[in-house]
Amino acid sequence: METSPVGKLWGTNAVRGLTATLERLRIDRQLEEALTRSPDPLHLAGVFGIDDKTPIRHANAARHLLQTAAETPEPA
Repeated sequence: METSPVGKLWGTNAVRGLTATLERLRIDRQLEEALTRSPDPLHLAGVFGIDDKTPIRHANAARHLLQTAAETPEPA
């Protein structure tokens, strides 16, 4: 066991054979942060250190999901 950062090879081996990929997990974490914290592109860019277009896309997706969830009635 080590306490050093996880490398790409370790992550690739951990998800080998699963439907999840490292890219899907990364996008899922960014979208989850946008849904949980707030759909603010500046916050997402700061937390994940990503360029300007990606956080805007995730923030828009989060706003759409939040709006759609608010408009959908709960099942009885």
